[in-house]
Amino acid sequence: MTRIVIIGGGPGGYEAALVAAQLGAEVTVVDCDGLGGASVLTDCVPSKTLIATAEVMTTFDSSHEELGIIVEDDTPHNETPARVVGVDLGKVNRRVKRLALAQSHDITAAVTRAGAKVMRGRGAIGATQAPDGSRQVTVTAADGSTQELTADAVLVATGGTPRELADALPDGERILNWKQVYDLEELPEELIVVGSGVTGAEFAGAYQALGSRVTLVSSRDRVLPGEDPDAAAVLEDVFRRRGMNVMSRSRASAVRRVGDKVEVTLQDGRIITGTHCLMAVGAIPNASGLGLEEAGVRLKESGHIWTDKVSRTTAPGVYAAGDVTGVFALASVAAMQGRIAMYHFLGDAVSPLRLKAVSANIFTDPEIATVGYQQADIDEGRIDARVMKLPLLRNPRAKMQGIRDGFVKLFCRPGTGIVVGGVVVAPRASELIHPISIAVDNNLTVEQIANAFTVYPSLSGSIAEVARQLHGRKAEGPEL
Repeated sequence: MTRIVIIGGGPGGYEAALVAAQLGAEVTVVDCDGLGGASVLTDCVPSKTLIATAEVMTTFDSSHEELGIIVEDDTPHNETPARVVGVDLGKVNRRVKRLALAQSHDITAAVTRAGAKVMRGRGAIGATQAPDGSRQVTVTAADGSTQELTADAVLVATGGTPRELADALPDGERILNWKQVYDLEELPEELIVVGSGVTGAEFAGAYQALGSRVTLVSSRDRVLPGEDPDAAAVLEDVFRRRGMNVMSRSRASAVRRVGDKVEVTLQDGRIITGTHCLMAVGAIPNASGLGLEEAGVRLKESGHIWTDKVSRTTAPGVYAAGDVTGVFALASVAAMQGRIAMYHFLGDAVSPLRLKAVSANIFTDPEIATVGYQQADIDEGRIDARVMKLPLLRNPRAKMQGIRDGFVKLFCRPGTGIVVGGVVVAPRASELIHPISIAVDNNLTVEQIANAFTVYPSLSGSIAEVARQLHGRKAEGPEL
């Protein structure tokens, strides 16, 4: 029986374990934190659970008057009305942790039910490969004891950890990273979020909705600098309209705690004061202490593991998946990398990783979902494509629900009309992107999308309408 050892129990690790066990391999997953990894325990699942609460509050706060909803309270009519809804952050965070732990337990049960073995500890790969091609993996338990495992193939799926700045080290109380925010019992009165990428934007929007006064410190000229510029502009406008202080072109150089306050010093000498600071300045790969370079695994300058399209590293019999590879920091990509690795090693049918078919979502309010080629690819000449954008303001269902912000944008090849990418900015954009993902993955044309029935009224109707407008245009022109 083929022996597989998987180091790391996140999406890349546990999905690989399920595939390998189903294909008849003897599988051992070595994990020190709990299956699900950071994605389930401290990152994706917790943050989206927190955001779910914030989303309900935002929806109610922003639309209850327009939709005619009346909330009775004891506020005298001659005084400024109190906020309609509030939040018990301690209760929210306890729910977050409870759901994350339950999801981890469910994953562990599924993996063991499939026939894989789970070992608690940290794994390291031996430097040499045996004549039969096998490798040794040393597992070190929490008490310091060790155990040797023999593997015909090893998959490294150890994920990443929050990046820290030397002059802004988290203390877990007032200066926090994105793993520590779920220990808060009270809502931060004044939260400074350093970093305007996906993590920073998601937390900034969530805490603003929950009731914190939020300052978002961005070193770039806009929030979400790596995303579609139209989508980023919509989100930044929404942030500012809801009262967030968005500071662009402002790089933080130091954060220090001063009593029950924090001071964030910017490179230009300005100082911002708040009650809490959340550091969201990226992540670093968990690639040290694994014996990788000694085993012949090539690391990139960033410290990530180099892999090819079927998840192989430069060391025979060693594969890698997930955030430790630096490909895409998405649970879906990690899971696919892990599955591909097992399909490849165990001789099953396998298709190389296709990054242009990956759909991604930013869980702000509104959400931003993308798939395939994007505006930057067109602007920088990587692909020739036609573009059409339709604001949600024109959608009848959006009008009924009081939705003012957002759009649907499609990219298609000139001549053939094949859909090569798309952007959706809307509530539940993560659900609306799927038909565009199917179109990109299967080389469908705008004509085919335009001719498919949609429900009336529905937000998805805007996808068909954009496709109709693209199909009806005979020449390139400015986007709508």
